[in-house]
This record gives sequence, structure tokens and C-alpha cells, in this order.
Amino acid sequence: MASKLDQLKHFTTVVADTGDLDAITRLQPVDATTNPSLLLKAASLPGYAALLDHAVADCQGDLGLACDRFAVAVGGEILKVIPGRISTEVDARLSFDTAATLRRAERLVELYDQAGIGRDRILIKIASTWEGIRAAEQLERAGVQTNLTLLFSFAQAAACADAGIFLISPFVGRIYDWYKKAEGRDFVGAQDPGVQSVTRIYNYFKANDYATVVMGASFRNLGQIEQLAGCDRLTISPDLLQQLAEDSGTLTRQLSPGNPGEARQSVAEAQFRWAMNEDAMATEKLAEGIRLFARDQEKLEALLAAKR
Repeated sequence: MASKLDQLKHFTTVVADTGDLDAITRLQPVDATTNPSLLLKAASLPGYAALLDHAVADCQGDLGLACDRFAVAVGGEILKVIPGRISTEVDARLSFDTAATLRRAERLVELYDQAGIGRDRILIKIASTWEGIRAAEQLERAGVQTNLTLLFSFAQAAACADAGIFLISPFVGRIYDWYKKAEGRDFVGAQDPGVQSVTRIYNYFKANDYATVVMGASFRNLGQIEQLAGCDRLTISPDLLQQLAEDSGTLTRQLSPGNPGEARQSVAEAQFRWAMNEDAMATEKLAEGIRLFARDQEKLEALLAAKR
């Protein structure tokens, strides 16, 4: 019997949620994703020491530029060992500034271009705020494809589909965390609120012929992954990928096109903001996620500052 990881690869594109080259090489995903937290972890790995030094050189004290250069350097190394794409994230502190998000995204694209890496190998990650979605919409029209992250609500997903976003990353595990704490109980299988959220989004996109790719993210256990087998893509940590590789049980496809989905709906700004206001989980987890990524971005800047 093939491993569950090999079985999963038959109907879902597997993405590694890490900057660890050894893990990526060993587990052989198609794509990989990074974020400020993962880049901070990568910065502590001996193999990236030279990249840190290079990133800060000739930056004239611009630590934002140094961080972008390090992110692109890590992305370039990862692209050497995967056949697909790397997702690189815009500074989370810009999540409520459309123009600033656009400028940073364009700089990341330019840095990749200078490294000889084309747009077909990268996705620009942006937080799924209203302002972030608007920036991503403009990037998509300019031929730069995006990955909208920190996505917790149906309203965020519907707005991204309206905007023609290439890919969204709904966060399964963080939704699960919120409801587990709020209700004081555990959730398993199809009853998991994170699983239910991604299933609803997937069925809605397929029923209405949206081209936007659904990539489940932020997993806490194998059960969540197994319940979403068949989702377009799943981005999974090395630990969980290894567990899948070591499990030879049968994996059944759960998601596929053709299931019933809700009617197409357009989400204007007022509707988006009201839906988020009414969804305490999504509002709290989005704000928390932005804060956590911002703190790790600051830690990475401090690390680079120490190398000047």
C-alpha cells in the first residue's frame, strides 16, 4: 500500500509550509510557502548564514529591503529543489495600506527578476484584508499572481474570488483553535469548524466556476488533512508531511468538483466589513495573525540589523 502522502498527491497538489531545505528535498512537494515566522526560523539554520550576510550588504540601513532580499534569496534556494512555485509574503505591517502593499509586492517581483526567476515561479502572499485584496486585484491584472493568506471567513474567500485572485489559503488549524477554546471542546473529522470552512469555500468556488485555487493551510493534525483530501492544494508542515509519508493506511478523497454549492454572490466593501464584524473568530484571528507576523518581521529586521 502506498503511503497516505503518495495517495494524497494523486488528487491534491502538496505544498510544503517551511523554509527548511532539507525537509523540502526529503519530502518532495510541488510548491512551497514561506512567511515571516518561517523566514525567522530559516535565519537560524546554518545553511542560510551566507544569505543573511548578503541580504544586508549594500542596503544603506533599509532593513525592509534587507528582509525582502533575504526572503527572495530563501525562495530562490527552495526553487532549486521544487518543480513548482514559492510563495513570498509582503510585510504584514502594510496589511491595511493598498498602495504600500503594491510597492512592496512589486519590489519582491523585481528582486526575483534580478535573480533570474520569472513570475511563473512565484506567488506574492498578502493578508486577506479588504485593502490587501484590492492590492492583489491590481497585481493580478498586471500579470503577478497572488496568494491571499490569513483567510478565516467565507466573506474573505468570496471577495477574493470576485477579485480574480489566483490562490487563497484558508487557515484550518487556527479556526479550529478558536472554536476549541471558545466552546471548551474538541472537534474531529467533518465536525471540525476549520474543515467545514474550507469545504464550504471549495464547493462554492467549484459550483460557480471560479478559477481561484483553494489551498488549505495551518493544520493541527492528520485528521484535518484527510478530511480535505481532494482540495486543490494543501500546504503542510514537514512534521505532518512526514507522518503522512509513514502512514500506509487508505486515504479516501473527500472533496471533488460537482458537489452542491451556494449561489454566486458579490461582496462589496460594506458587506465585507459587516460580515467580518459579525464573525468574531475571523476578526480576532485575522488581527492576531497580522500581529504575530509583524512581530516576527521585526525580529528578522533586528537580526539583520545586528549584521550591519
